[in-house]
Amino acid sequence: MASERPLLDLSPRLPPPAADLPKPIPSSRSSTRFRGSLDRINFAPEVLGPGAGAALRYGSRAESSRSGASQKDIPDEDARIVFINDSARTNSRLEFAGNSIRTAKYSFLTFLPRNLYEQFHRVAYIYFLVIAILNQLPQLAVFGRGASILPLAFVLFVTAVKDAYEDWRRHRSDRIENNRTALVFSAGGYFCPKRWKQIRVGEIIKILSNETLPCDIVLLSTSDPTGVAYVQTINLDGESNLKTRYAKQETLLRAPEKQGIAGLIRCEQPNRNIYGFHAHMEIDGKRVSLGPSNIVLRGCELKNTSWVVGVAIYAGRETKVMLNSSGSPSKRSRLETHMNRETLLLSGLLLTLCTVVAVLAGIWLGIHKSELDLAQFFRKRDYSNNEDDNYNYYGIGMEVFFRFLMAVIVFQIMIPISLYISMELVRLGQAYFMIQDASLYDEGSHLRFQCRALNINEDLGQIKYVFSDKTGTLTENKMEFQCASISGIDFSSIKDLTAVDHSIHSVIVGDQYWRPNMTVKTDPDLFRLLRNKRDTEEGKHACDFFIALSACNTIVPLVIDTPDPAQRLIDYQGESPDEQALVYAAAAYGFVLVERTSGHIIIDVLGDRQRFDILGLHEFDSDRKRMSVIVGFPDKTVKLFVKGADSSMFGVVDETKNGSIIHETKSHLQAYSSLGLRTLVIGMRDLSREEFDEWHSSYEKASTALYGRGSLLKALATNIESNLEILGASGIEDKLQQGVPEAIQSLRQAGIKVWVLTGDKQETAISIGYSCKLLTAEMTQIVINIDSKESCRKRLEDAFVMTRNLPGMEAAKTQFALIIDGSSLVYILETELEEELFRVAASCHVVLCCRVAPLQKAGIVALIKKRTDDMTLAIGDGANDVSMIQMADVGIGISGQEGRQAVMASDFAMGQFRFLVPLLLVHGHWNYQRMAYMILYNFYKNSVFVFILFWYVLYTAFSLTTAITEWSSVLYSVIYTALPTIVVGILDKDLSRKTLLKYPQLYGSGQREERYNLRLFMLTMVDSVWQSLAIFFIPYLAYRHSTVDGSTIGDLWTLAVVMMVNVHLGMDVFRWNSITHATLWGCIAATFICVIIIDTIPVLPGYWAIFHIMETWAFWFCLVAILVAGMLPRFAAKAITEFFRPNDIQITRELEKFRNINDRSSSSEVAMSTFAIHQQQQQQNDSRDFVL
Repeated sequence: MASERPLLDLSPRLPPPAADLPKPIPSSRSSTRFRGSLDRINFAPEVLGPGAGAALRYGSRAESSRSGASQKDIPDEDARIVFINDSARTNSRLEFAGNSIRTAKYSFLTFLPRNLYEQFHRVAYIYFLVIAILNQLPQLAVFGRGASILPLAFVLFVTAVKDAYEDWRRHRSDRIENNRTALVFSAGGYFCPKRWKQIRVGEIIKILSNETLPCDIVLLSTSDPTGVAYVQTINLDGESNLKTRYAKQETLLRAPEKQGIAGLIRCEQPNRNIYGFHAHMEIDGKRVSLGPSNIVLRGCELKNTSWVVGVAIYAGRETKVMLNSSGSPSKRSRLETHMNRETLLLSGLLLTLCTVVAVLAGIWLGIHKSELDLAQFFRKRDYSNNEDDNYNYYGIGMEVFFRFLMAVIVFQIMIPISLYISMELVRLGQAYFMIQDASLYDEGSHLRFQCRALNINEDLGQIKYVFSDKTGTLTENKMEFQCASISGIDFSSIKDLTAVDHSIHSVIVGDQYWRPNMTVKTDPDLFRLLRNKRDTEEGKHACDFFIALSACNTIVPLVIDTPDPAQRLIDYQGESPDEQALVYAAAAYGFVLVERTSGHIIIDVLGDRQRFDILGLHEFDSDRKRMSVIVGFPDKTVKLFVKGADSSMFGVVDETKNGSIIHETKSHLQAYSSLGLRTLVIGMRDLSREEFDEWHSSYEKASTALYGRGSLLKALATNIESNLEILGASGIEDKLQQGVPEAIQSLRQAGIKVWVLTGDKQETAISIGYSCKLLTAEMTQIVINIDSKESCRKRLEDAFVMTRNLPGMEAAKTQFALIIDGSSLVYILETELEEELFRVAASCHVVLCCRVAPLQKAGIVALIKKRTDDMTLAIGDGANDVSMIQMADVGIGISGQEGRQAVMASDFAMGQFRFLVPLLLVHGHWNYQRMAYMILYNFYKNSVFVFILFWYVLYTAFSLTTAITEWSSVLYSVIYTALPTIVVGILDKDLSRKTLLKYPQLYGSGQREERYNLRLFMLTMVDSVWQSLAIFFIPYLAYRHSTVDGSTIGDLWTLAVVMMVNVHLGMDVFRWNSITHATLWGCIAATFICVIIIDTIPVLPGYWAIFHIMETWAFWFCLVAILVAGMLPRFAAKAITEFFRPNDIQITRELEKFRNINDRSSSSEVAMSTFAIHQQQQQQNDSRDFVL
């Protein structure tokens, strides 16, 4: 594996006479070897006036206006006071958290009460708990007290075991994390190892290279003499690029072991903002402002810096990473929401049955009131001890009330308690197969599919709208330099691909060759201009252009070893892929960035190694939309380089100079955008000594201000970034990910509307829309790019009229594409114009939103969610997509180049956009079909059982006695019928993967809710009533004149209902396998075994009953008759429906079954079919073709 070495100067700059740029040195002890011939290119500080040389970092990242720090002072009541190197005084009030972390939810003592509390948040569990408590009362005892508690106890136990295992894993991870060690400054005056969990706020910590930070620290000093440190935040936000942090000059040269250090830091209270920090430090009587570039957060790794020393400022649960560790918002699936509706209907049915039983019981008691003195179960008097006492009778009113409560207990399983645990297990199994699916595995990043939210798997099968980011989601976010416009001349390799050159520029360092790690296409004409005409005006502009690309960034060059000892690769690390592409482009043209420190950079300019001092840097921010750097050249001149978006750059350009160049540059930018390229404009300005001194003085005041420092720095940047001279523009290609056009086409064929929400400019977004086949030449584009509310209103009204007033045939053929920008959305979202936008967008096949802000993305998703019942899915890869992902019904994060913020906020995560097709069309379809059927089946099987009990109550004087034993009632939902439905819910497939991908239109069944709706629920209930009648009355009629007792016929009913519901399930299974066979038929066998075992226990009712009835032929005849009579109507309805009114899935299943589907043409027409192949021809003759 290649090793990395830093290209950082770790020692003071004393210009020795060495002639060559030295080899990279990994530590400061050998840094004296890392000195080049800098005397000939030294930038003399005195040229710029006194003190300029010490201000090499002015305006650097350390003082970025992005932070917005120190905009106000911190009141004492809101401040955290940290005494440096005095943890005892800092923690004297015991108000600060220790550094021990705990992500586990439970402890040994709190597990049972807290877990039960969380589980009983489900109202259904409270319902079953109340039923179990009622059964404990003597007056209401229907089942044995233990048996009534068992179902609920089993469900609670299984869930508790699952939660306990997950929490044990969290405890183990916490233990490993807390016992790691770090170097902490001790009272003895040296650094010694200390466990992370023992670190306290205020202690001084030393971190070595490649170590992870144990807490949030403010930097005091680093191994670099200028105070810079490089960190990697991959554990914090997933970004692997290096970021720079700085120590303040006031503490930089103070070593705790020698001089000691003491002071005070007044900072804000712990908060979740990982990009902000507001504090100041009081040291040696001075007050120094601190910002986000002075703090390094827990979880970051130190890179390319030998060591840093810092003071612990936030520890343990108060660190920013721990405060941000909460998961994404909880979401509920659409099926589960609908299931609550059916649960309420079943509750109403349950109350109706209980009321009927109670009323009829009251009528029966009134009719037989004269016989109640000696009637069994209703004796008014007890004469057993020659005493006349009341016995088991409380009057008709109370008896009716008791009968109602007893009926609730007997019929309680009408609400299937096993359904909830079954759904969790099925979702777990579905998630396992999605994670293991090879078609969802990203070979490039070696990442598997992640299922972060188990409770919405089935929603993947009902998506109607997909909202997608562009950069990094549809594209690779791997930028490649394509072309440039310099001094109004277009150097575009796209014009003539045969002229493209892939030459590699190498830098000779000693006896080694260093070359960039990435090759870039170069334009031969531009290459010749730089080589042969450097002294011309165009040549000078071209050199300044590429120096600007090399200098105006925060890229850090790293050297990577190769198998060839004479060759090294320069790898450019940075926060922005755009910056990396531009620096690689400059290197390809001979401007190789080989070293960067906080104070200077070294660029090999066409073989001549030169040092450029970085005198100031204003970073990019969303308001200015540009960044700038002040560079001191070897010839002692000072220049300001600025790069940014064209919308911001042309406003600060001096248009009185070179107007023709500006005009040509704008024309080239338009051409680049139309090709889908990302564009940046590069400008320059020469600074005189007076201008630099003025900026230097203003910066000194702004950077040390305690109030409004961020706004002052931003105003300073805006002031100096003016009157620029255009150097040129760049075009960078962000290539589409593999399979994106095909994926979008499949999604649209599936009836899914794809909306793209991007921050890119309109021309770039439209070009990408054509590239990915989102837009087509046949579409009519409706463009809304307006900067006033009334104009937006008028344009929306016109657009709506346009979409509605087309003739019939033309309207059916015309497709509309709405293209709208963020400036227009400012006047539309959260106003009365939202409804107008919705009407227009709903009429369009494609919506493309460009230049949109993150909150506008969420607003677009909310626009659809508020006004339709359609399921929405949002997919993105960056932090700017988090709000959109969390707003949608289903959020998917792409593990891309922009970190893991989107992944951490998502419900599912994957590596490529094209994986959306198998995820939705295959797994989503399967998950929805399985879960929808499983819910209806659970309602059905429990309803059949309850109706059998109800019919029996009608023949037992409404006394609520049961023929089916209490243990069979308990085991019915646990052992007899639970496992087969779980297996089918995980493994069954109505159609194969190949078929679902070939015919995306099949996905529409989930959108139309064909497998779960109120009509199917009602039909299922009717079916359960019929089957319960068959199960109850066939044995009743067969044995009504015999001497068979209730327990014996109860065993027959138990076996019959279990066989019925399992055969019912078997009839609906699409694909049989060994596991399905084993569980379904095994459960029937297990029922026989359990009934036999129960009847061999002498203390239970029905002792030996099953053996007596199994000896008779009537027993076996009843079982067969029940199955035939019970299943015949369902079989007939199924046959008639599939014969006369088949749906698309049934048709395709039949074609797939007879292996005709793969032999057909690629046409999307599939002829209607029935049970036999010969019926296909008959249906075709009847012209009843079905178009998917």
